[in-house]
Amino acid sequence: MLVARYSALAHRTAVLLGAGADAEDVVQDSFVAAFSGLHRFRPGAPFRPWLLRIVVNRMKNLHRGRSRRLVLELRAGAERPDTIVDPEQLALDRLQRDALLEAVRSLADKDQLVVTCRFFLDLSEDETARVLGWPRGSVKSRTSRALARLRARLGPTPAVSRTAGKPAGKSAGKPAGESAGRSAGASAGEEVTGG
Repeated sequence: MLVARYSALAHRTAVLLGAGADAEDVVQDSFVAAFSGLHRFRPGAPFRPWLLRIVVNRMKNLHRGRSRRLVLELRAGAERPDTIVDPEQLALDRLQRDALLEAVRSLADKDQLVVTCRFFLDLSEDETARVLGWPRGSVKSRTSRALARLRARLGPTPAVSRTAGKPAGKSAGKPAGESAGRSAGASAGEEVTGG
């Protein structure tokens, strides 16, 4: 049951952290490690951050073995069949996503990790701290510094909400600066370029 519930998240994490073709192996190895280390799991603690920390550690081992930098890949969101697709908006979205990923890839490894956990995986600060094994304050400060570096790399390009066609932060009745929620691609751009 735990494998069925968390395998997609573990796979997405592995892909976002640069596993590429090795993502399935990383996920399988992570579940084997989790199962064999189940006696170390604290009852009552959340399982998701514990498992994701194992995935992150497996990825670190993979990268150490390969001696290459982290490479982030973002899966394109599934298109709903009943939505009308605007080719121009799709092209703009792709350009924004590619620019964002390139900027994230140019960050230091620890900055890439914190940005991936917080914005691509939508983890809370506490979950990110558990996943990365860092103090919560380090997650907050590193997130702040990483976002400042991303803003400097990306420049003042405003993110546009696909649903309302308005600049990020002004859709869904939210005050400027507040996003309507974080999901993988567009909202990471809203968080990064909106302020």
